[in-house]
Amino acid sequence: MLPRVQTLLEQALEGKSRYEAADAAFQKLGQKVMLMGGLIVDRARALELKSERGAAAAALKSSIETIHEVGCVVKDLDIGLVDFPTLFRGEEVYLCWKMGESSIQFWHSVDEGFAGRKPIDQDFLDNHRGESPD
Repeated sequence: MLPRVQTLLEQALEGKSRYEAADAAFQKLGQKVMLMGGLIVDRARALELKSERGAAAAALKSSIETIHEVGCVVKDLDIGLVDFPTLFRGEEVYLCWKMGESSIQFWHSVDEGFAGRKPIDQDFLDNHRGESPD
């Protein structure tokens, strides 16, 4: 499952980058229009940028929704942080993976977050119920 989540996360990061670029271009055009007193507006360019921004936002939303549909939670898109809900000793916890890590090597309680990550050890493996960490 991790390779699929990684691909989906890469798509989400690409969508975020596209959205930010389109939004910056749209904002720059708006500033230019304001500086010129609103008299000269390249309507076709404004509509094109608005459409690009909307398409990028829709792609980003779709990527994140797909990640959630496979059972993961995007915690921080900027650093590529994803949690996988699972059970440890009968309580919900998260397997924690960050983009760039070769496999899922950490877990934390739902209250701890990234700062509370602990290495997956034999005790965790012996008392874990759910999908096995990759």
